[in-house]
Amino acid sequence: MFWRRRPTEPDQPAEEGGVSDAAIEAQLEAEFAEAEEARTTAQAGGETPRPTDGEPADGDLVAGVARSRGGFMARLQGLLGRGDPTAATWEEVEETLIAGDVGAALALEVVERARRRRDGAGPTAAVREELTALLVDREPGWAPHRAGPDAPAIILVVGVNGTGKTTTIGKLAFRYRAEGQTVLLAAGDTFRAAAIEQLRAWGERAGAPIVAHGPGADPAAVVYDAVDAAVARRVDVLIVDTAGRLHTKSNLMDELAKMRRVIDRRLPGAAPEVLFVLDATTGQNGLAQAKAFHESTGLTGIILTKLDSTAKGGIVFAIERALGVPVCFVGVGEKVGDLLPFDATAFVGALFG
Repeated sequence: MFWRRRPTEPDQPAEEGGVSDAAIEAQLEAEFAEAEEARTTAQAGGETPRPTDGEPADGDLVAGVARSRGGFMARLQGLLGRGDPTAATWEEVEETLIAGDVGAALALEVVERARRRRDGAGPTAAVREELTALLVDREPGWAPHRAGPDAPAIILVVGVNGTGKTTTIGKLAFRYRAEGQTVLLAAGDTFRAAAIEQLRAWGERAGAPIVAHGPGADPAAVVYDAVDAAVARRVDVLIVDTAGRLHTKSNLMDELAKMRRVIDRRLPGAAPEVLFVLDATTGQNGLAQAKAFHESTGLTGIILTKLDSTAKGGIVFAIERALGVPVCFVGVGEKVGDLLPFDATAFVGALFG
């Protein structure tokens, strides 16, 4: 499920010796026909179509935040469960929230608001309500925007190297495929040959074809071809991997802007989602990275990975308050099905146990 041609500019044909457009289209045609046949067969038998990976489609949020619940949240509830909190107790609550990656200024705000509440529900409920209020309002059943009934939803996945970006794309593709949608992947991270091969492996695992050029190719050219292929095949979701170099390099942001211009020229009104992959274990450092990307590209959502590997799940509250951007998905394990749509109420409930 992988094809490659030589680097080209978005508006130019492939160079001599590259794979022809006809061959590319024929390969994609065969791959999507196979996927459609499998989906039709499953639906005829009353089954829910899903990738043949052999792993569960859904992880466990409660288990995924176990380290945070047993870490800073256990200490927090211990402090608030002593009875009527004293001034010293509230100071400890504030310190505990800071230790959980909520952030100093935000922790102070939560404590001050909780102390002023007079609803009789108790201090634990007061802190819980204040934390819940920090989470960005989100529409039920969020889905990436489509420019039209025959146009794909486009997701640009951004983030620095090492956060699990490409792996997350594979898991996201698996989830959409399990829902019965057709998915196409675009290998826009052309600066690392390993990224292309890794995306290829994930595409095969998730049952999603991949559009790719050679290492060092123009990422915008890859996106141009991927949008063409997605429109021609009436793909439901196009997911684009992007370069993951350090956020301090302005040329990375320039490349992302070029990708968006190519998408807008080829598919006006597409309004691609820009999802930032943030490693929960990086805490406030990861938040600084997300801020830099948001200022340059205008993020529409966050995918928080490795939530199960940190005892500081409070970073979720810090992210949404600092950016005003919702967390859309959370990673709670290593399995391909351990990427879950984020539910604010369920998340807070899992933290408090």
